[in-house]
Amino acid sequence: MKNIKTVLLTIALFLFGCICIYPLIYLLFYSLKTNEEIFYINPFGFPENPQFNNYIDAINAFNIPGFFKNSILVSAFSIIGVMILALPFAYATTRMKWKMKNAAATYLTLGLFIPIQVIVLPLAILVRQMHLSNTYLALIIPYIAFNVSFSSMILATSFRALPKEMEESAFMDGASIYRTFLHIIMPLAKPAIATAIIFVFLGVWNEYTVASIFITDNAIKTLPVGLASFTGEHSTDWGAMGASLMIASIPTIIIYIIFSEQIEKALTIGGAVKG
Repeated sequence: MKNIKTVLLTIALFLFGCICIYPLIYLLFYSLKTNEEIFYINPFGFPENPQFNNYIDAINAFNIPGFFKNSILVSAFSIIGVMILALPFAYATTRMKWKMKNAAATYLTLGLFIPIQVIVLPLAILVRQMHLSNTYLALIIPYIAFNVSFSSMILATSFRALPKEMEESAFMDGASIYRTFLHIIMPLAKPAIATAIIFVFLGVWNEYTVASIFITDNAIKTLPVGLASFTGEHSTDWGAMGASLMIASIPTIIIYIIFSEQIEKALTIGGAVKG
């Protein structure tokens, strides 16, 4: 009976995995077809005559490398900014005793309930008054602000699960609070840090609303905004757009592969701490 359950579970997980990976496979086939093959001849099957020149068009004609570079820069600096703010804040509100810490944590958590659409207009006015329009900072600063709340919540959950005896032992050995945080707490919280990094990266990499409003200069546009401009008024090279989307998905896949083990550990924080 146990073997039957294992087989059924394996089959179910395999089918679920196929469903999850199918959009990526479809996108790969899509990127190797012509417009006629995509819409009329062979929408869902293997490419009859793979059009690898779609990737050349995506790189040369659509300026994918430029948009790619902009997204990488914005994502990297946004992640760094979020971690610089979220890590000490989460530590201070979970491992230290000070007045108003609960109020501070609640105040930051309220940021999770504010939709971007509500604050776009005042934010646009603020960006213009600070002369940040069409600059990387016009995106990096809002992205940091949007992601600090959720990242702090993820990190705080991990910090609460760590036994306080480790810190007490470090303090007794003469370690400062900064050394304890950097050399004891942060290494143990690597799974949560990796999870926060992935969520921030995905949110920033795929963000369109703010980027489309604050950035109009092609030299500063990120991938989502750049890809939206590929659609022509009368005709569109959908194969090249598919190739562009495939290229744009590569960093997300790489990031997940690198941090997948840490994410699994983050889902079982208690077991990770004991190990």
